[in-house]
Amino acid sequence: MFCSRVTLAATAVKRSVPSFRTLATAAPVGSAAQNHKVVVIGGGTAGLAVSHQLLRSGKFVQDDIAVVDPSEFHNYQPGWTLVGGGLKNKEDLRRPLNSLIDPKLKFYNNGVDTFSPEDNFLTLGNGDKVNYEHLVVAPGISVNNGSIKGLPEALADPSSMVSSIFSYNTCDKVFPTIEKLKSGNAIFTQPAGAIKCAGAPQKIMWLALDHWKRAGLYNPSNPSESAIKISFATGLPVMFGVPKYNAKLEELRRERGVEGLFQHDLVAVDGNTATFARPDGQEQVKKEFDLLHVVPKMGPHAFIKNSALANEAGFVDVDDNTTRHKKFSNVWSAGDASSLPTSKTAAAVTAQAPVLVDGVLKALEGKESEARYDGYTSCPLTTEYGKVLLAEFKYGGVPKETFGTLIDQINPRREFYHLKKDFFPWVYYNSMVKGTWGGPKGWIK
Repeated sequence: MFCSRVTLAATAVKRSVPSFRTLATAAPVGSAAQNHKVVVIGGGTAGLAVSHQLLRSGKFVQDDIAVVDPSEFHNYQPGWTLVGGGLKNKEDLRRPLNSLIDPKLKFYNNGVDTFSPEDNFLTLGNGDKVNYEHLVVAPGISVNNGSIKGLPEALADPSSMVSSIFSYNTCDKVFPTIEKLKSGNAIFTQPAGAIKCAGAPQKIMWLALDHWKRAGLYNPSNPSESAIKISFATGLPVMFGVPKYNAKLEELRRERGVEGLFQHDLVAVDGNTATFARPDGQEQVKKEFDLLHVVPKMGPHAFIKNSALANEAGFVDVDDNTTRHKKFSNVWSAGDASSLPTSKTAAAVTAQAPVLVDGVLKALEGKESEARYDGYTSCPLTTEYGKVLLAEFKYGGVPKETFGTLIDQINPRREFYHLKKDFFPWVYYNSMVKGTWGGPKGWIK
């Protein structure tokens, strides 16, 4: 519910997994030729959820499962929108990665160099070889600031009014720019293609609009006479990909006087000029701005894209319903790195992880899992301070709403705002990364 990171015989003796030691840390290792039943690539949302759900099954002993990730810190990325809106401090939303990994898991604090799926091993960045019987690939996706000419320099310039919620290093630049703007043109962008949380580009826009409204700088009833003009420039032809929620968000856009620049894909930033590509060979469009919030293009990590595990788009090529690789039966994927055709959110992981885990556990016993993923994902869209539209849907853009039998979730509500702002960050670190949170299904035993 929140808006983003194998064949064996059955184990003869099942051992129960003790409660997680919250103060313990897993020590990184870096020795040659290691062997594991399951290797999980990625210590992000998907990687931690999967590795800990596997561990909690009680079917693994010390070092049976390994986690591979080069990061020092783990970030609660859905919270960066709240940082951009002046509601959270970014430092409160991160933890040392090794403090989140149960000591029963082997932690390789290193990156992946290459995969050798035909021979069931991978090579780490330091040259070490890690053998596996089953492999879970969940390293998330890469944010490519360099895909937009001039963007890295603009983001790094503290005097620039260009910012982005899509990284730890830049998310805290957003709100100061919102506060600083007193008049002029504010443009919020969204690229074409896959990104983390497709609703986030407009979440920060709605918060900024509400801030300027409260400051007397923007009047939704008379935007042409307001000190600030607001535009939403998206590479997509609509506000949101799910028809039900798109209709509401388009209604809000019109009611609030936001200019819609559809099929405008940002390609360059030069001073106070933004350049947008247009489809079908149309001439590029240049727009002057006084504030620019940018969502960079994103895509698969190179070590995935250039491997035998990837599909043509560079994502791990898995079955839409089982999360199992289409060619290598002992390879699985969940989260942003997977080819699963749904929005890339932490909420999607709550539904993907149990299916993947059941698949791996059944495979260890030489059986086929009947668990299926239906494409569930969610995007809690902040539409103003104090209100959130809770979009939940599955494959085909079909709504799958947790509270749908009680209320129509199309309407932004204060209760959902507190889920987004308070409950989800809490449950994420207290339960989800420990493998005990199942999203709409609640806590996992």
